[in-house]
Amino acid sequence: MYLEAKETARLYELLCEKLGNDTTEAIFKYIDNKTERSVEATIKTLATKDDLAKVKYDLSKEIGNSVKWMFVFWVGQFGATIAILLLLLKK
Repeated sequence: MYLEAKETARLYELLCEKLGNDTTEAIFKYIDNKTERSVEATIKTLATKDDLAKVKYDLSKEIGNSVKWMFVFWVGQFGATIAILLLLLKK
């Protein structure tokens, strides 16, 4: 971290010599603003523990409903199959 600050200060000095204080200041402000916006955009896309907990809850609820309806479907299919077999065996 210290090395970065030292390098930044040296770069600032070099740019001031070549471009002047106003231009160098504008460049550094631009870079700072761009970096800050990039970090803010990244933070907005990250999921929190609460977000993950909500997704987990919703997913478990959805799976529970799916299993319930699958059970109802298979019981119905089993009943229909038994009924058809009984009809065939009566003949």
